[in-house]
Amino acid sequence: MQNCFNLVDEPWIPIVDIGRVSLRQIFSNPQYRGLGGHPVQKIALMKLLLAIAQAAVTPRDDVDWRELGVGGLAQHCLTYLEQWRERFFLYGEHPFLQMPAIAAASIQSFGAVLPEVSTGNTTVLNQTQVQRSLDDSEKAVLIVVLMAFALAGKKTDNSIVLSPGYVGKRNDKGKPSSSKPGPAVAHMGLLHSFLLGGSLLESLWLNLFTTRQIASAAIFPEGMGIPPWEVMPAGEDCPVARTLKNSLQGRLLPICRFCLLTDKGLHYSEGLAHAGYKEGMADPSVAVNYAGKEPKALWVDPEKRPWRELTSLLGFFEQQGSQGFQSLQINTCLNRARDVTEAFAIWSGGLRVSSNAGEQYASGSDDFVESQIWLDSHQLGQIWFAQLRSEMTALDKLARNLYGHVAAFFKDQKLEGADFAAQATHLFWQLCERSFQELVNNCDNGEEQSLQRQHLRRKFAAYIHQAYDRYCPNETARQLVAWAKCRPNNNQYLMQEP
Repeated sequence: MQNCFNLVDEPWIPIVDIGRVSLRQIFSNPQYRGLGGHPVQKIALMKLLLAIAQAAVTPRDDVDWRELGVGGLAQHCLTYLEQWRERFFLYGEHPFLQMPAIAAASIQSFGAVLPEVSTGNTTVLNQTQVQRSLDDSEKAVLIVVLMAFALAGKKTDNSIVLSPGYVGKRNDKGKPSSSKPGPAVAHMGLLHSFLLGGSLLESLWLNLFTTRQIASAAIFPEGMGIPPWEVMPAGEDCPVARTLKNSLQGRLLPICRFCLLTDKGLHYSEGLAHAGYKEGMADPSVAVNYAGKEPKALWVDPEKRPWRELTSLLGFFEQQGSQGFQSLQINTCLNRARDVTEAFAIWSGGLRVSSNAGEQYASGSDDFVESQIWLDSHQLGQIWFAQLRSEMTALDKLARNLYGHVAAFFKDQKLEGADFAAQATHLFWQLCERSFQELVNNCDNGEEQSLQRQHLRRKFAAYIHQAYDRYCPNETARQLVAWAKCRPNNNQYLMQEP
């Protein structure tokens, strides 16, 4: 096949306020702010760019990392892309992250592997869910996304096995099985978090691991590893595949699906089967709590926006050992980011999915979510974190009280109010999100910060009444009596020392 559409030269990566750009442009333009696309595309592309950066230059330690800087990282990446440019063709002899040997597998349409597109008998709710043809830039993004975020189900043709004797794509009866979810999705949709700087290049630099950090993590027996575009696996269980499954590069680009693009869709089969967080292996960007009998991960929840998980992600400020949720990406990189920047952000996002009989899909309340919270490097510490945790605990108590008062309003009128109570609570958190960044900015000690927190508490208390009044009408005499009797009293919250 003729080599064409080189990802180093052709524009295909969405960038905020810019549009699509090439890999060369990303590492040549420090003014790019961040990645575009929906949250899953942002995560997948961030992992790809980090894989390129780690392959181009992995610092020995934090001193080496600091000396490298944003400019040094960009220059090393440009040199690396020129060296390996022949392996970044979307089509050709070595198609990027694709397996020509999987051409015997049946073809799936592009819409069938996109969770946001309605196919088959699925109801179409808006124009964005309609299946359409993809251009080469969109196909390139799709391939990158499928490497880690492919959903489980029967859409893969698992009758094609490339590694002789491999039984991982067969069920107990010896027939082709349903595919497993991508390691970045798992059962319900894992929540991923990264540090963000003032530019995309600075964000890559802040999230770059050193050789010492990779070794200290003790979850990658093969260390940094070799990126898959340099040496693609020959099958599901070949030596290259086994190395990828135990290296950082193999976690950034897991190759969980074997794909090959065609004009009408793509040949599609299950690829490498990676260990999950319950087996002690997780993406660096995923937070897992290994303290209990069963490991617990932070999942995407459209009813609980990611900003509400900030105290869980930053719990290491007060935790000792392995207690609480641990995100290698955040725990390892945050302290050094605090030392070299005035401010940085924590971005969290992902996709919630449902499953039934081994088939994963986005349905009902499932959705993409993302949040971005900026942190002042000079404020971060145990005192700041303790104050933030105290404020979030108080807000959680407010929300629970609101739920109880709305439910009591409807119970007083002999009506079922659980759904309305849940909707009122969800509205309250939506209103709080507007002011959360201001709360984060004012959790340090100081008279001015204390006054600001008092002001915010009055605002949050007003949100409680706004949500209550929205779902608890007081138009009739009977409604008015119940409304007055059950209306939340926020005096205790307002009288607490913020």
